[in-house]
Amino acid sequence: MDRALKGQLVDELGQIFESSGVVVVSRYEGLTVAEMQDLRARMSEAGGSVRVAKNRLAKIALEGKPCASISDLLTGMTVLTYSEDPVAAAKVSQEYAKENDKLVILGGAMGENALDVAGVKAVAAMPSRDELIASIVGCIGAPASNIASAIGAPASNIAGVLSTIEDKAA
Repeated sequence: MDRALKGQLVDELGQIFESSGVVVVSRYEGLTVAEMQDLRARMSEAGGSVRVAKNRLAKIALEGKPCASISDLLTGMTVLTYSEDPVAAAKVSQEYAKENDKLVILGGAMGENALDVAGVKAVAAMPSRDELIASIVGCIGAPASNIASAIGAPASNIAGVLSTIEDKAA
């Protein structure tokens, strides 16, 4: 790999470390190509990405970044999973690691906060951004439907009373 390509790769990794909501570092020793493609597909579906990079270049890219504390995790065969959504990459990595014991989560970072294995599990257990938006919309919509049914209820009650009076009169 020539020097210009290495510099470009370091810049690209630096952007990943700066802009991602969460970065998870895992060891992938023993994963087949098909298993790695499956992980990439799941991560892509969730809005995240998977990146395998040389540890030395990743450590250079981490210098001066908020998540520089994860550089200690970059030893051996490591893979980076990341997403803008602070939960998506951790959730997919955790689910995949449960199914395939060849992927071992080492830790990660969420902004300036370094995460150990338990921290990644805790982040994975949190609801994703889409799930939170859905629950907020549900909470907002519920009072409106209750108001509509409350407004409609007296009118139906009056109609029922009028029909009863009409039946008695006839």
